[in-house]
Amino acid sequence: MLKIAITGPESTGKSTLTKRLAQHFQTVYVPEYARSYIEQLNHPYTYSDILTIAQQQVANQQLYAQKANQLLLCDTELLVTKIWCNYVYGKCHAWILEQLEQQQFDLYLLLNVDVAWVADPQREHPKAQQRQELFDIYQQELQALNANFAVISGNYEERFSKAVKFIEALF
Repeated sequence: MLKIAITGPESTGKSTLTKRLAQHFQTVYVPEYARSYIEQLNHPYTYSDILTIAQQQVANQQLYAQKANQLLLCDTELLVTKIWCNYVYGKCHAWILEQLEQQQFDLYLLLNVDVAWVADPQREHPKAQQRQELFDIYQQELQALNANFAVISGNYEERFSKAVKFIEALF
């Protein structure tokens, strides 16, 4: 089974692209657990919440892998939680770092920040400078992991077409 991670800064269309790819390839996708978790909190998320989110995201990936049809698409993964921890708190949980080293994806699709910001109560960094800074961090981290990744840019239709081509090339 091929495992594809859709990753990158917030408000780059990760969830939309992941859902559309799952429909196109007739498989399941692992939703971003952080969204549902944070919606249920009655306080701002904390450093310890990020560990809980990461652990459940990994558990969900294992669960959905059993249902996948030769391809598992993941709307986020541990690199996101590592970067978020470091960016917001200046540190990251050891468990996330250990698991990230073991995390294996056949391809990471890194979504660029070249689409308009879409406001959402859970999004925190709307400024172009912050978005670019985060994108650069993602790219550097993927390079440091020696990960197979492709940068996906353009409008939403172009992103979808490019993503399909990259995934099909793996088959």
